[in-house]
Amino acid sequence: MRAETVEERAVDYTDESLAPPTTWKGKLKMVGPGFVTAATGVGTGDLIAALVAGAGFGMTLIWAIVVGAIFKYFFTEGMGRWHLATGRTILEGFHSLGKWATGYFGVYAILWGLSYGAAAMSTSAIMMVTMFPIMPLWAWAIIHGLAGMALVLTGKYKLFERIMTVMIGIMFITVVGSAVILLPNIGDILSGFVPRTGDGSLLLVMGLLGGVGGTITMASYGYWIRENKWQGSKWIPMMKLDSAIGYVITGIFTVSLLVIGAEFLYGSEIEINGEEGLVTLSSMFSNEFGEVARWMFLIGAWSAAFSSLLGVWNGVPYLFADFVRMLRGKAEKTVKPISEKDPAYRAYLLWLTFPPMLLLFFDKPVFLVILYGALGALFMPFLAITLLWLLNSNRVESAYKNGWLANIVLICCVLMFGYLSIVELINMF
Repeated sequence: MRAETVEERAVDYTDESLAPPTTWKGKLKMVGPGFVTAATGVGTGDLIAALVAGAGFGMTLIWAIVVGAIFKYFFTEGMGRWHLATGRTILEGFHSLGKWATGYFGVYAILWGLSYGAAAMSTSAIMMVTMFPIMPLWAWAIIHGLAGMALVLTGKYKLFERIMTVMIGIMFITVVGSAVILLPNIGDILSGFVPRTGDGSLLLVMGLLGGVGGTITMASYGYWIRENKWQGSKWIPMMKLDSAIGYVITGIFTVSLLVIGAEFLYGSEIEINGEEGLVTLSSMFSNEFGEVARWMFLIGAWSAAFSSLLGVWNGVPYLFADFVRMLRGKAEKTVKPISEKDPAYRAYLLWLTFPPMLLLFFDKPVFLVILYGALGALFMPFLAITLLWLLNSNRVESAYKNGWLANIVLICCVLMFGYLSIVELINMF
């Protein structure tokens, strides 16, 4: 039997039996992948960056968080639009640009998985060992890694999505609630939406712009919308709403963290250094507002850390399995989509879980840190350039190509992330 081509699959993706909702109520019920992307993208690194910005500069840099969320929305929307308009995955898009793009992604994904796996397990464990100091940190870290792997191996995407939605709800309620109990001045918050740097450095501002909501994890969005059976260009309006809601939630969450830093730490001599700083902050909450406030903050921080782990454990193996498919030359020859049962998917899931456990006990090799950092610094400009290339080419029907606003935003992202990459590489070497 003759294998279908990608173009023929694209026709199948417009099957009228898969009709998107037409009412607002129906659309809101369908929102899901956007929540998953938001929960995956906001980890403890974002918590710390926003708290540091608030502690150092008050409400001045709220606007940078908002603009950063808008930037990330255009990344995610672009990848979703590519998938729905062409029937191709983002890895097939990379591959169409040349083997260099596929090769770069593959090397980065392997190094990123090893380093991120250890970091994700450790940050989740720090919060858990603070709440329940019944085991050492390494034991909690291993438990979190195994729990993430077990959930993904069930192969039940809807269960995963529900858990992620619940966790982002917990994050939202606890962190926004923590900001509300500080009774911030509304006028000060509104003034933060006016673009200015105040005493903040340009590098800090650009870091906030780039730090809202993930990097490589955004590329998983197309696979998550496929798991929801959103197929064909008719789903693009629903996808735009879904990703917009996800980044609105992300923006509110991150602004709340900045407010906490501004109201609780601005003008003090206290510094937030690393994940341990979040534990220190939770103790300060306890001294000021009681034990309930401390637990509320810690639960929110843990939810942010563990939801990021779950999202990566589920989403990035899709990308790696697709990468393996590209290497085998099957991009144009198979109709069967990548699933959690794919051997390459499971191999990468194991790579995320077990080898990083060794890094919990030993310092990371210097060469690995340097190479990972260098490739990571280049990933966001790589993603912005490839989206500009793909979504302005004849690979996409003219109706679904980038508009002028999307092109301006992505060009700004290339310039901003390119500058940050150069600074990071200079500091590294």
